[in-house]
Amino acid sequence: MSESQEGRRVAFLVAPEGAEEVELTEPWRAVAEAGASPVLVSTTTGPVQAFNHLDRGGEFDVDRVVDDVSADDFDALVLPGGVANPDQLRTDDRAVAFVREFFNAGKPVAVICHGPWTLIEAGVLAGRRITSWPSLRTDIINAGGDWVDEALVRCDGGSSILLSSRKPDDLPAFCDALVAELSAQEVPL
Repeated sequence: MSESQEGRRVAFLVAPEGAEEVELTEPWRAVAEAGASPVLVSTTTGPVQAFNHLDRGGEFDVDRVVDDVSADDFDALVLPGGVANPDQLRTDDRAVAFVREFFNAGKPVAVICHGPWTLIEAGVLAGRRITSWPSLRTDIINAGGDWVDEALVRCDGGSSILLSSRKPDDLPAFCDALVAELSAQEVPL
């Protein structure tokens, strides 16, 4: 366990249903193995239903509800993909505001696959370099983002670091970059 990760809290924001399971569990494992504390945040209490593409996956217990937290409670934010997950999140005003808070606070945000839909709704992509699942390309461009087709993109051209990846195959690079970004932050007091 890395001493520099102790005390760090990372919010994983998901909708009640539809998060791509591996895009939740692999970054979660990486954060936990690095010594930080992952926290599952959702729009409702109870378990969330993850998916393996279109098939039901595991259920995961929510730690905190988005109405009861703020970016001040965390050191970073992870937005897993899955088609239904960000589609639901972008219709929830509090979830969108929570995402925007991380950018306003200058805290790292890591997003994968379809996750940028929530960033589009939060209005935080103008001038930002980002990747995603290819079908989001036009949406990102229309939101003012600079879409690229790369396994991992680290954009430091705004108020916060934005890490993005395209799909589950990119998870090794995504997880390594997330842990590196947490390590680069100042140690909490």
